[in-house]
Amino acid sequence: MTYLQLGLVFAASFVAGGVNSVAGGGTLLTFPVLLAGGLDSIVANATNSAGLAPGALASFLGYRKELAGLKQLMLPLALIALLGATIGALLLLATPTKIFDRLIPFLILAATLLFAFQDQLKKLGKRPASSGELDKITLTVGFFLLGVAVYGGYFGAGIGILTLAALGMLGMTEIHRMNGLKTIFTGGLNVVASVVLMLKGKVDFPIMGVMIVGAMLGGWLAVGVARKLGAGNVRKLVIAIGVVLSVQTLLRYWVFPP
Repeated sequence: MTYLQLGLVFAASFVAGGVNSVAGGGTLLTFPVLLAGGLDSIVANATNSAGLAPGALASFLGYRKELAGLKQLMLPLALIALLGATIGALLLLATPTKIFDRLIPFLILAATLLFAFQDQLKKLGKRPASSGELDKITLTVGFFLLGVAVYGGYFGAGIGILTLAALGMLGMTEIHRMNGLKTIFTGGLNVVASVVLMLKGKVDFPIMGVMIVGAMLGGWLAVGVARKLGAGNVRKLVIAIGVVLSVQTLLRYWVFPP
């Protein structure tokens, strides 16, 4: 890559780190830039996951206050992320991406709708969970999160929105606490998938380094922005990003397929 292209990668990673800390979807900001830089699609995908993963750490540190009292939720989320991301990364290495690519816009749209109507979905449950009760990660939501982790290990666009949708189904309503747990889950699965793909030689390490710096700076700075925006505005931003990602991926994989 040229220095200009590396600069674009850094800028895209910075914005993606911020977007991921607030709502998710940063993958679709960086992945096209990596492809435009001439990387093979599989290498671009793997490098993208590896480069954005540390940004979650910066966001996690910013959400320390919101995560107080939620430690009992972190272990099951981490275990689900570990299992699902490993499966997804192995699938990426073993199967073509075209069929799965065509499912992406519909998966993101479904997740956005789940998040937008989470209050109505909660009423369907027998006993909405509080934000700190471990036993409220139900079997159904656990399998949903496992599917998110598999998808995240495979490609990852929209996993933040899918994770927020699952947390909303558990009964959580405070957006900043949800975002804190989301950073643990999505960051963890990205790290696991990245390790698997690194072992197979599918990660461009110099470009990954540029992405890590940009994404961590963006993720750290965006938490403060999220608090200033307020929970209601952040929720609207999540939904808006989901709609935009749905349209963008529909155009990319259906109307103008590569």
